[in-house]
Amino acid sequence: MKSMTKESTLSYFPNILESLLNSNYKSMPENNDINKLLESKFYCSRKFSEEIETLVKDNKGMKYIDAIIHFCEKNNVDIETVPKLISKPLKEKIKCEAMDLNFLKKTSHAKLPL
Repeated sequence: MKSMTKESTLSYFPNILESLLNSNYKSMPENNDINKLLESKFYCSRKFSEEIETLVKDNKGMKYIDAIIHFCEKNNVDIETVPKLISKPLKEKIKCEAMDLNFLKKTSHAKLPL
């Protein structure tokens, strides 16, 4: 096998990189498509909250805490990663639910009936 000198190596790699970029650039999805693909593969706060809200709405009587545990078991999501995914409105709903179940001390803040 022929050994490559430093000059020939430097001229060889840019040509490979340029050809790869040119061939793959045309087949790469648009920015919006990339965002949709990433959102479908990884959970963000918005998508996680929507999934939990759907579970609670579809299964009458299911609590938010139970829905989160069910979702994690069903989708093989580590329960320790959940706090990063909980949105502020979802956190408030969980807090109200925990106070109703006497898991948390009731606060003096007024709560609107829903």
